[in-house]
Amino acid sequence: MTQLATTFSTYGAVDGINEELDQMIYSIDPEETPFVSSIGRGSVSNTYYEWLTDSLAAAVSTNFQIEGDNYTTHTAATGRVRLGNFTCISKKDVIVSGTQRAVDNAGVSDELGYQIAKMGKELRLDMEKILTGPQAAVAGSDSVARETAGFEAFIRTNDDRGATGVQATLSGTTKGYPSVDVVDGTQRAFSEVIHKAVNAMVWTSGGKAERVIVGPVNKARASTFTGIAAQRHEVGNSGQATIMGAADVYLGDFGRTYFIPSRLSRERSALYVDPAHATLVTLRNFQMLDIAKTGDADKGVLIVEYGLKIDTEKAHGIAADLTTT
Repeated sequence: MTQLATTFSTYGAVDGINEELDQMIYSIDPEETPFVSSIGRGSVSNTYYEWLTDSLAAAVSTNFQIEGDNYTTHTAATGRVRLGNFTCISKKDVIVSGTQRAVDNAGVSDELGYQIAKMGKELRLDMEKILTGPQAAVAGSDSVARETAGFEAFIRTNDDRGATGVQATLSGTTKGYPSVDVVDGTQRAFSEVIHKAVNAMVWTSGGKAERVIVGPVNKARASTFTGIAAQRHEVGNSGQATIMGAADVYLGDFGRTYFIPSRLSRERSALYVDPAHATLVTLRNFQMLDIAKTGDADKGVLIVEYGLKIDTEKAHGIAADLTTT
């Protein structure tokens, strides 16, 4: 008999078996998920899900009518637009030998339980990276995995891109789901001019994207913008002071925006997010699958089936094709 190649046994756990060792497990792995943590939650009942969007007609300054007018002509109503996306399945798996579960492990009461909890954190990081990404949706087949379109693929109205940069293409031109990936363009440095341009577009479209998710390089650049608020605020005797650290507050022409650093979104893109108009939807929430035991080892598979819904893309924006160094 042979052991499966991926089985976690005592031979691979030399540093984790109990000796005179501090019993606390210390982890420096990044767990921050600023996008997923801020948007809404929902559920769907199919692998392809749709929603309707609508918009108001542009305001005019000549809408004056004659008293007692006889209305013989009427303006045709505009139809709503149907958008959609596919769910995707993400998983993590582990196999732990019976002996490894039985030995006295440092800082861990049950090795399988610990590995499952760790997989849950890793899955959330994968979801953050996927949902903020530029990929189009993929319908999938019996041999091709489904893919959910990321935030970048939905933004079409309020975008500032480098030369040759192209938006994702919708399956129905002006409706449907993002079916062709974003095309990256010529990179340029993130500047206050670019930030103001995207902010103005979002505001003009009726949005209020207060959160700007950026990578570490462009977070540092944003901290030099002249609109960044002072780091200290006067607080009354009865109030509690607020210390601003990771999220810089920018005071601009259209209100406040908060620059939030992310390790997982693309460094080349600044994501202007209105959390009220973005939703993480699940077809199957986090669950453990029952895997038959076929030897002296226990198996665990953690899966989640989910997707992204951007109900009003005009509420968001993007500054794309930014330099990453």
